[in-house]
Amino acid sequence: MSDGCKTPLPLFPVPRYFRAMSTHPFDNIRNFSIVAHIDHGKSTLADRLIQHTGTVALRDMSEQMLDSMDIEKERGITIKAQTVRLDYKAEDGKDYILNLMDTPGHVDFAYEVSRSLAACEGSLLVVDASQGVEAQTLANVYHALDAGHEIVPVLNKIDLPAAEPERIKEQIEEVIGLDASDAVPISAKTGIGIDLVLEAIVKRLPPPKGDETAPLKALLVDSWYDPYLGVVVLVRIIDGVLKKGSDITMMGTKARYSVDKIGVFKPKMVDVERLGPGEVGFITAQIKQVADTRVGDTITDTRKPTAQAMAGFKPAQPVVFCGLFPVDAADFEDLRSAMGKLRLNDASFSYEMETSAALGFGFRCGFLGLLHLEIIQERLEREFNLDLIATAPSVIYKLALRDGEHLEMHNPADMPDVMKIQEIEEPWIKATILTPDEYLGSILKLCQERRGNQIDLNYVGKRAMVVYELPLNEVVFDFYDRLKSISKGYASFDYTLTDYKPGDLVKMSILVNDEPVDALSIMVHRTRAEGRGRAMCEKLKDLIPQHLFKIPIQAALGGKIIARETISALRKDVTAKCYGGDVTRKRKLLDKQKEGKKRMRQFGKVEIPQEAFIAALKMDS
Repeated sequence: MSDGCKTPLPLFPVPRYFRAMSTHPFDNIRNFSIVAHIDHGKSTLADRLIQHTGTVALRDMSEQMLDSMDIEKERGITIKAQTVRLDYKAEDGKDYILNLMDTPGHVDFAYEVSRSLAACEGSLLVVDASQGVEAQTLANVYHALDAGHEIVPVLNKIDLPAAEPERIKEQIEEVIGLDASDAVPISAKTGIGIDLVLEAIVKRLPPPKGDETAPLKALLVDSWYDPYLGVVVLVRIIDGVLKKGSDITMMGTKARYSVDKIGVFKPKMVDVERLGPGEVGFITAQIKQVADTRVGDTITDTRKPTAQAMAGFKPAQPVVFCGLFPVDAADFEDLRSAMGKLRLNDASFSYEMETSAALGFGFRCGFLGLLHLEIIQERLEREFNLDLIATAPSVIYKLALRDGEHLEMHNPADMPDVMKIQEIEEPWIKATILTPDEYLGSILKLCQERRGNQIDLNYVGKRAMVVYELPLNEVVFDFYDRLKSISKGYASFDYTLTDYKPGDLVKMSILVNDEPVDALSIMVHRTRAEGRGRAMCEKLKDLIPQHLFKIPIQAALGGKIIARETISALRKDVTAKCYGGDVTRKRKLLDKQKEGKKRMRQFGKVEIPQEAFIAALKMDS
C-alpha cells in the first residue's frame, strides 16, 4: 500500500493547446487591420489572405469568410469586427503570426472601427484601382493615422479594364499625403499579388510593444453573444499575461469575472493556455449580458490591477431614434422577447416601451445611425419573423424651458407646451461629400435645400470634395438615398457629429378626421413646414382608401392649419331599388343618407393602412 503511494503519477499526454501555442517573442507578431471604403474589397482580401496562408482548408472556404451573419453576406457589408490569426512562413524563413482585424466600413460604426484600430500597429489601405479615393477611405485613413499606424497602400481590382493604377497612386499621394510609390497592386478576386501583400505586412509593419511582467492590461475590442458560451469577448493584450482561471475586472463597467476559456480564431475557435503582450484572442467568462462588456473598455487583473485605463473609452451614444410597432397587436410579446435577444447581441442598440394612439403598444429604439436602424429592423423581421412598422426617424433635441429646466426630447409626440419653451437646439453634423464633377451642381442644391452651410469646396484629382455643415434631422430622412440617386451612385458621404445649435423648429402634427396621428408628427424648420405639410397631406390622400364618409387630412402647427386635403366619400346608390313613386320618396332616402354620413363622420373610425405610414415618412417635399 505504501509502495502504491510512492509510485509516480502517470504522465498525461500534453494537451493540444500547449502544442499549438507557445509564448512567442513579439518580433514575429504583426497586428493589422484592413481599411477601405464600402465595396472596395476588404472582406475579399481577407478571404484570400486566409486561403493563401492555408489557415482554412480549401473545401471549407466560402465568400466573405469572416462575415458570419446572412445579412452581411447578402449586402456585402461588415457589421461586426472579426479577427483571424494567420500563421505565415516568410521569405526570410521565419514563422510569423499575423492577426488580421476585419473592421466595419460604414460611418455608423466609426467608434467600433477606432477601437479595432487601437488594437493594431499597422493598416492595409485598400483602394479600388478603378474608383480611387472615396469619402470613407479618407475618414478611415485619418482614424488609422490618429491611432499612430504604419500604412501600406494596396491597389485592388487591377484586373478590371477600367483600372488606372498610376492615376490612383497619384491620387493617394495628393489627397491623403501617403507615399504610394511602393503600393502593392493586387486583385483580391483572382488572387494576383496576395504573396506580395503578406511580405509587405511582415517587412513594413512594426511588431507590437509590451511588457510581460507588468500588470495585465488588455483592450476590449468587441463582444457578442453566443448561445452556448455566453458572451465572447475579443481582446488585445497590451501588457501582462492573461491565463485561464484569472480573475478580471472591466474598468469601465466595474464588472468582475473569472476566465473560463481562452483562445484564438483561425477562423474557427482554437483553445490556448495563455495570451501574452501583442496577441489578439478571445475569452469567455460566463458573462450573460453584452452590456457589461463595452467596446473600448480596459480589462485588468482584479488582484493586481493596472494603474491607468486606456484612453478613448466612451459608451455608445444613440444618434437616431424611431418607434417600432408590431403590425398585429398580438405580436407585442414576441417583439419584446426579440428585442431582449438582440440587445444581448448588440449593446449599442437601446429601447424603451411606448404607446401610440394610432399604432398601439411598441418600443422607442435608439440607433447609431440609419444603417444601424435598417439592420436592426431587418434582423427583427428575418430572425424573429415579425411584421413591423417604423415611425419617422428623429434625433435628440435639447429643450431649454422658461423656468430654467433643460430636457432632452427623443420623440416629437412628447413635446411640452410651446409657451413653456424658450429655445430648441438641434444636432448638426459635418458632412464630407466626394463626387464626380458633373453632379456637383445638383449636390450643392440638395445641401442648400437641407439648410446646409458650405465650409469648403476643393478638388481631389478629378473629383470635387465638398464639406458642409448640415442639421442631422434633415439628413436622417432620405438624404443618403437622394444623394445616391442624384449622383447615380458615384457620390460618397461621410459625417461626424459636431455640436448643438438653436434653430427655429416647430412640431408639425398630421390630423386625419380631426384626430392627430402621433406616428406621423415630426419636427421641421419653420421655413420648410408648409411645403412638407402640403406634400404629406397629398401623399396621404393617395394612400388612405375611400370610406363611406368624407375624410379631411390636415397638417397643423399647434392650432394653425397649414395644409388640407379631403378624401371624398364612397357613394352608395340608395335609390337603386326605389321602383315607382314620386320624387319625394327618393329625396327622403337621400336626406336619410346625408344624416347617416354626418353621424358616421362623428363616430366612424378611419383605417390607415400600414403602407401609408411607411410611404408618408419616406417622402420629401
